Amino acid sequence: SLFEKYDVKEGETPELVAHRQYDDVSLHWVILMFNNIDDPYYQWPMSQRNFIKYVKDKYANPDAIHHYEVAQSSGLTTTKIKVDSDAAGATSVSNYNYEADLNDSRKQIKILKREYIGQITSEFFAKLQE
Repeated sequence: SLFEKYDVKEGETPELVAHRQYDDVSLHWVILMFNNIDDPYYQWPMSQRNFIKYVKDKYANPDAIHHYEVAQSSGLTTTKIKVDSDAAGATSVSNYNYEADLNDSRKQIKILKREYIGQITSEFFAKLQE
């Protein structure tokens, strides 16, 4: 209950999210810390332009097969599981689609509710001084 879910929009940076949520761009570190982001360039959702460049730089062939997977369902939940290529029902996932899924999964982050920001920052800086 300390957090709210937030969907990062195209082109948003941690600084912009901090400004929108807390009226303070310098609190971008709170956004990063509570989402376990050490490297905002690679762990923050990339813009479409940066994403395409990243995939082209990382893979000689973005359309090549990265892995195979099957969908496994339990009740209302379906999960994709990596399998060997000869597994029943296995479908291929390209390098591009693999990276796109990773990038999309980074778009939903946790935002510390505004009413807790003062307390958290005070405690954090107090710990740093110890």
